[in-house]
Amino acid sequence: MIILGIETSCDETGVAICNNSKIISSYTKTQSIHSEFGGVVPEIASREHEKYLPEITQKVLDDSNLKYSDLEAIAVTSGPGLMGSLLSGISFAKGMSQGLGIPIIPINHLEAHLNSAFIEFEQLDPPFINLLVSGGHTQIWLVKNLFEYTLLGETLDDACGEAFDKGAKTLGLNYPGGPEIEKLASTGNRNLIDFPRPIINDGTYNFSFSGLKTSLINCINKNEYDLNDVAASYQEAIVDSLVAKMKNSMDDLNINTAIVCGGVAANQRLREKLGKIDKTIIFPSMKYCTDNADMIAFLGEKKINNNTAKIGINFSASVASPVATRIRYAICNVSPCLPFNASFSSEVSSMIF
Repeated sequence: MIILGIETSCDETGVAICNNSKIISSYTKTQSIHSEFGGVVPEIASREHEKYLPEITQKVLDDSNLKYSDLEAIAVTSGPGLMGSLLSGISFAKGMSQGLGIPIIPINHLEAHLNSAFIEFEQLDPPFINLLVSGGHTQIWLVKNLFEYTLLGETLDDACGEAFDKGAKTLGLNYPGGPEIEKLASTGNRNLIDFPRPIINDGTYNFSFSGLKTSLINCINKNEYDLNDVAASYQEAIVDSLVAKMKNSMDDLNINTAIVCGGVAANQRLREKLGKIDKTIIFPSMKYCTDNADMIAFLGEKKINNNTAKIGINFSASVASPVATRIRYAICNVSPCLPFNASFSSEVSSMIF
């Protein structure tokens, strides 16, 4: 089946085509315009999606030598994410679905991340642990099987990626903050400052980073340390929390394999420390760690083939991650949805008809 995937949950505009579980073409446009504002501006993000979606869609079709009429289905991110960004992708996808007369499948962004490793590692054998670490999410999942997951723990306040971004801003660095802190930390003493590791020994798999950020602000105000040492020590505190919780979950559940995905998975110190665990730790290619349409198209096809797809245009955008239940958890069935009426742009219609 030839299926088009669309990802617009935040500030990455992604389009991909999947055919028989193989990604044959994909492209992701990173919205660099947000760097001057020190973070993602939702209104700008949604306008950038609307601007680039037609262009990127045509590009992936051309790259795969396909036409619109060759598409058999469309999968689109329905949440969680920024409302304006989600609506940009959903409206575009719904217009295309109506114009082409092909089915559309809403895809939960987090569920797509949980299954993204299967794109490269087809023989991956569940159960395994998935550590999802990004600017918007910090979660530990038990992946029992395809479409069967249990949320073991999550952040109680800020995501680890947000801690990096806000920490970088406190240090006077650019956005996105993760790479900036990592660069500054490379020449610092990571053991010099004893930043807190909140709830690291509380017996759960949850995280907390808000107190760590407050500690960083207090440290900067004292003006006692070199910024390289501050960045290195701050990064070490974040990494220690992630590694400890993931290791505990693997030990407690007797799971020997873990997948690490999300933008923070690019952090080399995190990779180094996880590499010292006596377990099998798998990092998908960076294009599958960050937001991408490949995982949306891939999961859409899997859902159709397994008769679990919710086909139809009557679905809503969901801005928030579902509330954790700590039990068997089918993501696509529990997301709280907000009212949404799709408007099909004339631009979409003109491309199709």
